[in-house]
Amino acid sequence: MKVKPFRNERILNFAQPKNAKLQKDAIETVKKNLGKTYPLIVGGKQLRSNKKLISYNPSTPDMEIASFHKGTKTQAERAINEAAKAFETWRYETPQTRAKLLFKAAEIARRRRFEINAYMILEAGKNYREADADTAEAIDFLEFYGREALRYAKGQPLTKAPGEKNELEYIPLGVGVVIPPWNFPFAILVGMSSAAIVAGNTIVLKPSSDTPMMGRLFYEIMEEAGVPAGVLNFLPGSGGEVGDTLVAHKLTRFIAFTGSMEVGIHINELAAKVQKGQIWLKRVVAEMGGKDAIIVDNECDINEAADGVVASAFGFQGQKCSACSRAIVHKAVYQKFVKALKERVEQIEVGPAEENYPMGAVINESSMKKIQQYMRIGKREGKLLTGGKRAKGDGWFLQPTVFTDIKRNNRLAQEEIFGPVLAVMKAKDFDDALDIMNDTIYGLTGAIYSRNRKKLEKAKKEAFIGNLYFNRKCTAALVGGHPFGGFNMSGTDSKAGGRDYLALFTQAKLMSEKV
Repeated sequence: MKVKPFRNERILNFAQPKNAKLQKDAIETVKKNLGKTYPLIVGGKQLRSNKKLISYNPSTPDMEIASFHKGTKTQAERAINEAAKAFETWRYETPQTRAKLLFKAAEIARRRRFEINAYMILEAGKNYREADADTAEAIDFLEFYGREALRYAKGQPLTKAPGEKNELEYIPLGVGVVIPPWNFPFAILVGMSSAAIVAGNTIVLKPSSDTPMMGRLFYEIMEEAGVPAGVLNFLPGSGGEVGDTLVAHKLTRFIAFTGSMEVGIHINELAAKVQKGQIWLKRVVAEMGGKDAIIVDNECDINEAADGVVASAFGFQGQKCSACSRAIVHKAVYQKFVKALKERVEQIEVGPAEENYPMGAVINESSMKKIQQYMRIGKREGKLLTGGKRAKGDGWFLQPTVFTDIKRNNRLAQEEIFGPVLAVMKAKDFDDALDIMNDTIYGLTGAIYSRNRKKLEKAKKEAFIGNLYFNRKCTAALVGGHPFGGFNMSGTDSKAGGRDYLALFTQAKLMSEKV
């Protein structure tokens, strides 16, 4: 099977009137379909329950996006059993067949691109570019993992042994549970799900309760692409009832999770307990967030650094595990940088995502209140440079906020806030800045702005970070180019979008024959 070399999907330019109009028209079309109720889909059959899960527009909290039947413990167990039944057939499908499924799904996603964006804009609060980048990344995952499945299927190199014919192949694990986040509600959901499926596994997908519509869209795309019944099961529900049941089930072989450190730890603990009748140790693939930093050295372009910090800290309201939440600035340029930072942050406009403001609402009221609590903490721990209040509007809008003079042991320097709050910290020198950068329980992303090659080479050796960038922002990892995953409490360093990722959903089988 021949395929063209992988290339990243280009993000659309919404400064072009044509693209902006197409997106606005798609939003208006989608609005006409809001408020529908969707069933669970298990083993290819529609199921219903007595409870509903409803998603809302964070920019307009009384706007209902969709209603979903909420899965029960019994339905979760049924989903695992249906996935186990489908696995007995899907595991033997050729890698070529499975790859074709992903390639077809990518084409369907391209066709429905503006619609997918529109739902994301309304349900997750992403502006046009952020939503389109999310959809483009999902398409990239489908294309990249399809090609990876074909690469993994090729003969693996082994040392020759006299008198033997030896073969090694990667086989699927079994039934998996996929639990994606709300912040990259399409890309990460599609990435984890498609990697598992193309490797020959079957899955139960439990989408985020804040963005279940994105999971529904993925199911529709995969169904149109021809996914067999039971290979992909769609099961919205609560973490306590549905999530724990899926993770703990004896037939569950692996769990792919992206979310908070606290939930990731819980999943890891629950998965580690061997259930009665379980005959394997479950594999957990987890990405759990970060406390990401950008170092601003005294030998750098201050304007470039300020641009990079602002883009990294406030893109999608700072609701990215890769977002910059600490700017660590060399004391020699501290005041100059702070001035440049303030000028840029105060120019950021906040408003509804559907109107394509640079910054929109945070995901829900609970998140807003948590972030506001950190704003109060910041006022005690440092100096408020700008922001610190709720922004105008009926939605969950907050001002982009910056605190200066934060110390390395302060809560604003150590705890993941997941919102538009930036802590600015002063470093004595470059070595001190590196030490501060490493001084958290996380190790996901980070960036360093410096023109000094020796300092950059030192950082390559000493910065304990999964995705480290130089003279650019610390967000916007590209599939294939920036395999994504971090160290310590940032997760299992899964390196999504890289050549090692599919190995996490397979196991190697060696076959040796005497000749």
